[in-house]
Amino acid sequence: MLSPRTSQQGRVSCSPFQGRGGSRGGGDEAVSPDSLGVYLEAPSQEVRRVAFSGSGGTLFGIQIVNVLLTIITLGIYYFWGKTRVRAYTHSEMEFDGDRFAYHGTGKELLVGGLKAFGLFVVIVGGLGLLQFLTPGEAPKIAIGLLIYAVGLVLVPIATVGSRKYRLSRASWRGIRFSFRGQTGEYMRIFIGGAVLTFVTLGLYYPFFYNNMWKYLIGNSYFGTKRFAFDGSGSDLFGRYLLAIVLSIFTLGLYWFWFSAERNRYYWSHTAFESARFRSTVRGGPLFRLTLGNVLLAVFTLGLAVPWVVVRNLRFVCTNVMLEGPVDFAAIQQDAQAASPVGESLADFLGLDIVGLVPS
Repeated sequence: MLSPRTSQQGRVSCSPFQGRGGSRGGGDEAVSPDSLGVYLEAPSQEVRRVAFSGSGGTLFGIQIVNVLLTIITLGIYYFWGKTRVRAYTHSEMEFDGDRFAYHGTGKELLVGGLKAFGLFVVIVGGLGLLQFLTPGEAPKIAIGLLIYAVGLVLVPIATVGSRKYRLSRASWRGIRFSFRGQTGEYMRIFIGGAVLTFVTLGLYYPFFYNNMWKYLIGNSYFGTKRFAFDGSGSDLFGRYLLAIVLSIFTLGLYWFWFSAERNRYYWSHTAFESARFRSTVRGGPLFRLTLGNVLLAVFTLGLAVPWVVVRNLRFVCTNVMLEGPVDFAAIQQDAQAASPVGESLADFLGLDIVGLVPS
């Protein structure tokens, strides 16, 4: 049985021989699939995890400096501060004995931010001004609907642009990641899915979410090798309906258990070469993590946010693994160019906050 443990340095590691009895073969439970066919016990094969060894204290120090310099520079240093945080979190992640690296710069984010700001102001600001100056209620309503439509179009543009930028700036063993999806294709998936979800009063949501995940994962690369996803929205449809009903009677608490089940399903249907990912996240730990994060952030007036970030990263590293053989030595460099404009546009739209842009 695979079980995570934390070393004295705070790094998440995994022992293939640690069962409930603490020794090889002692106290292990029998392998059993869950209701969606996702195995919760690891089969006998090669298993790799990401280990995160960063600390909330170090990240807090970085954030304090970032805030002070952002204030002193009237906001200009924000882009360098954002880059410093990403560089730190990437450098503290280790996979198969080697650490990740982040290659983005504050300067390119500043340039991208200025372009995105100009685009946002010209389009949305222009329409807002037109709505203000236009007489009559009917034209104002029409322009208001047009603003919402423009916002709906900007979301997939920002999502694709942001994912291209973030993956292109990340590397492992010197090999860059990349995203090669097209904005137009993802726009059709997003807008069509959003409209169908609205028309069906939310019933289409599992299919919508699955299609987004499939496109974003299926067009992601590590060097010359592509990730794959073979999940289906219909597999989770029944559980989604059950989650809606149970969430009503549990004041929304059951949604944590559904989110955990969905997480396990999506990871189990994500593959790289001959290996497949697996998640062991459960609703109870996810609920406790979220509750703890909210309490930390609220009662410290936001000062504990760096610890929240570290807690989230450790939680992911503890619960997600890659199982199966991969010939990493055969993977070659195939870096792709990516503009930072989409990243800045996603920042303006707050897509990270609502979870529409995967990190």
